[in-house]
Amino acid sequence: MVRDELLQFAETWIAGWNARDLGAILAHYTDDVVFHSPMIARVTGDDRSSVTGLSALGAYWKQALELAPDLRFELQAVLLGRGALTILYTNQTGRQAAETFVFTPEGRVSLSIASYAAA
Repeated sequence: MVRDELLQFAETWIAGWNARDLGAILAHYTDDVVFHSPMIARVTGDDRSSVTGLSALGAYWKQALELAPDLRFELQAVLLGRGALTILYTNQTGRQAAETFVFTPEGRVSLSIASYAAA
């Protein structure tokens, strides 16, 4: 992916979350995506830090959205890599977060890792 495509991804990713449009968000990911986040255990009650597969990711995010009816992200910065990017943003509570995405040659996310500022 080229610079403009990566920047567009960041904007549409944030917009999808702010619209609470799970279909639009999931459209960015491969069927076998792996997602890592320290929030998974908190949301699901399971002691795990990753979700594998698009349907499992959709189920997790559906549950997470239900727990955060006022969810809102504000884009702070986009860090570009080669075949990857990191989005820095703040959420509705003002907490800083970063999400790193690794893309397939077709431009879909195969790996995503979320990190959060210490609470």
